[in-house]
Amino acid sequence: MMSTPYTWDIFCRVVDNFGDAAVCWRLARQLALEHGDRVRLWIDDVSPLERLNPEISAAREAQEVDTVAIRRWTGPLDAAMPAQVVVEAFGGGLPEPYVAAMAAAAQRPLWLVLEYLSAEPWVPAHHGRPSPPPRVALERYYFFPGFVEGTGGLLRERELFARRDRFDDAASAALWRTLGHEPPGPGSTTVSVFSYESAPLRELLECWSEGPASTVVALPEGRALPLALDYFGAGDPAPGRVLRRGALEVRVVPFMPQALYDELLWACDINFVRGEDSFVRAQWAARPFVWQAYPQPEGAHVAKLEAFMQAYSTGLPSGPRDAVWDMSRIWNQIAAPGVTPASAWRALQASQGLLRQHGAAWAERLASLGDLAGNLRCFWRRKVKNG
Repeated sequence: MMSTPYTWDIFCRVVDNFGDAAVCWRLARQLALEHGDRVRLWIDDVSPLERLNPEISAAREAQEVDTVAIRRWTGPLDAAMPAQVVVEAFGGGLPEPYVAAMAAAAQRPLWLVLEYLSAEPWVPAHHGRPSPPPRVALERYYFFPGFVEGTGGLLRERELFARRDRFDDAASAALWRTLGHEPPGPGSTTVSVFSYESAPLRELLECWSEGPASTVVALPEGRALPLALDYFGAGDPAPGRVLRRGALEVRVVPFMPQALYDELLWACDINFVRGEDSFVRAQWAARPFVWQAYPQPEGAHVAKLEAFMQAYSTGLPSGPRDAVWDMSRIWNQIAAPGVTPASAWRALQASQGLLRQHGAAWAERLASLGDLAGNLRCFWRRKVKNG
């Protein structure tokens, strides 16, 4: 039974292309479908949403999908009546006329600044802290996703673990065929790669091609695909194409809606992910994974990577722990003396069994923190009760 519905306005300026849009769409959809809330998603670039959900059209200024009202954020929004809860995603700001309408409302909305995900130790101390805006009498708070108590947790739908645990060999075979390929043969290591173009993908492709056993790589259309095409000297990026060299088979797959991408993570032995949304989904998948942090000026992403690795690797034996650290550093182009992409990959592959067990325990621990959408609603309820 759903609790009292709330109204939400989520404002998203797209910076990291699919990452920002994916997080905001996932949050909006969960609030609407699982909690029955009325949600408007204001986004300045609708095109990433169209790739994440084919029911969404980038050509439309206004539309409703999965009971979420999607609005292109291009003007000052003079006529928009503010919602009860206003989410400013990733510090992208709000339109000034909208802020003025918030301040003039009979019941002033709660303004939450949803920050980027980080495991850095300072996050719990800043989560939920007030940050009054200048010039207007409104309540504004920082809300941080996170991996520990005292943060907002991570986005996770109620049925996600049940879907994951039902995903068997037959479902995996069906997924591969949906993506235009036959299921990989027995004995193959299956890998998904979703990365930025700065990743040293060519070095890993070379390592896989020279390996002693078959490696099957699922590579979606996107920023990393040209690197693979260049390695093979190929020009056709069409989904369904298979590129082979030595022990390596690269399968070009279409860019997938969010639910189908979850299945790809479950179908693969090891996943390379990037940014925020696919990074979180890889953790829920409970498979070994390698994260490429969104590159930031002056190397700020390095601190985020190392803080996460410190948290994630706690409790791992030294072999798997070193394997995860080394591969993560190599993939993020951080100095790892004495380590090559080939040696890092071999160590990671050898640690798959222990890393899979560790990943399952890690996912359960994260789930104990609650989910981000539910925690946002709890924060709002506490503010209303105490206000």
